[in-house]
Amino acid sequence: MYEQDYLMRQILQFVEALTKTRIQEERKLDPLDSARSIEDAFSRATDLDGAAMLSLAPESMASVMDVSGIEPRIVRYLAHGLLLESVYLQQGGEGDLADLRAAQARALAGRFGIELPDDPTDFSALEDAALSQYDQEDR
Repeated sequence: MYEQDYLMRQILQFVEALTKTRIQEERKLDPLDSARSIEDAFSRATDLDGAAMLSLAPESMASVMDVSGIEPRIVRYLAHGLLLESVYLQQGGEGDLADLRAAQARALAGRFGIELPDDPTDFSALEDAALSQYDQEDR
């Protein structure tokens, strides 16, 4: 039960961070601040050295996360977050880094069998997954 609670706490914290970045975007704040918020949330959610993970080539990142024992259900949120971060980075004029984040998101999705949304700003699949996970825990 403790493990399930911890997992849900990680998921909810990451979704909260993603939602915060959407609010920042709606208020026309600096998209690079939103990108940094996602990177901070990524570091907290993985319990790994976030800066080191985010500096890895896409396939290397996916491999490390695969062998690290990170909960696969968390990876869905991380991949979506990286894809969303790529949008913010592109808006902030950081095209090369945006391309890296999008490639990292796709590598995680491929390694863990996750379907990424066409629109990274659409959180409905993440919300559905969180609700489904929550419902399973109540049983």
